Amino acid sequence: MRSVNERLMDELIAHSLFSGRYSTGVARRMIKALNEFDAELTASLIVALDDASIDINSFTARRLESLLSSVRSINKRAVDGAFSLLTEEMRAHALYEAGYYPSLFDSLLPDVVLRKYPLMSITEEMLFSSVMSRPFQGKLLSEWADGLESDRMTRINNAVRNGYLNGDSAVEIGRKIRGHANQGYKDGVLQLSRANATTIAKTAISHLQATARDQFADANKDILDSKQWLSTLDNKTSHDCIIRDRLRYTLEGKPIGHKVPYLQGPGKIHFNCRSTETLVTKSWRELGIDLDEMDAGTRASMDGQVPADTNFLDWIQRQPEWRQRQVFGETRFRLMKEGGMNPSEFYTDKGEFISLEQLREIDKQAFREAGYS
Repeated sequence: MRSVNERLMDELIAHSLFSGRYSTGVARRMIKALNEFDAELTASLIVALDDASIDINSFTARRLESLLSSVRSINKRAVDGAFSLLTEEMRAHALYEAGYYPSLFDSLLPDVVLRKYPLMSITEEMLFSSVMSRPFQGKLLSEWADGLESDRMTRINNAVRNGYLNGDSAVEIGRKIRGHANQGYKDGVLQLSRANATTIAKTAISHLQATARDQFADANKDILDSKQWLSTLDNKTSHDCIIRDRLRYTLEGKPIGHKVPYLQGPGKIHFNCRSTETLVTKSWRELGIDLDEMDAGTRASMDGQVPADTNFLDWIQRQPEWRQRQVFGETRFRLMKEGGMNPSEFYTDKGEFISLEQLREIDKQAFREAGYS
């Protein structure tokens, strides 16, 4: 019988994996919202430049500011719309995350533990308010929105100024800003701003998920002993996360058996952080459970031990087939099962994303299929 802490680690790894795909989907929808204004922005820019009689020798920053007032207004609407979408997604996700951890622990912990230590929940409003009022990577979400809006206008201003100095036409300047259709508009000066928006969206979702985990752990200190950092180890893993992989910390973030500081914690330590952590429950003895209140198998499952080291390939190969299908998709699953391919030969998480509704159903299936509830 696998221990509660082992099963808990497996579920939190799965939740982190699919939550990462969810954040990719949120980022894509956010970029789509930004892109919907590109044609209007470029058209307004071209009209403004065509209508202006500009003397290169007297071309000033103030003149440029006045010239691009309509473009600035469109840019603000674009960024406001994109961040409004992100905020709505985060509010919906806060509602889900607030319920995820109580459901998970309720499905894993023995009844005798739940009777003695009823689970304490966190509220969506408390979680969402905390996420919106606490900075990530040094800024509040609202400040990241202001920064993106300013960054896009700076790039537009510079492109217009350089275009005039180079003798480009209004249409040519517009193309340099938006990009070319045959390049998927990825060659324009706004492309870096799209990449920045993607990073902000993914990091904001990670910030929310880490905050939910922290708040649940704080509310249920009576049953939890510590937490263990779990890094996604591949060629994109940061040095900060590599050195912290598998290290244990108290619930307050103090090192256990080492001196590596917790800093902001997994999911928050840097932009696009994919690390997570598993929560480690106390043993039945530490919980004050009498010997005769648990059978031998249940006592063994509540031994309080930290799960053994694992990596992605070890983890996926011990998962049931329904979860392997979720992770890989039907084609790659069959290549692994029937074609003899090793998961390391074809696994990539790039470009895959799921909706919040799909994430909710995936977690429900985990509880149902694994027989935890």
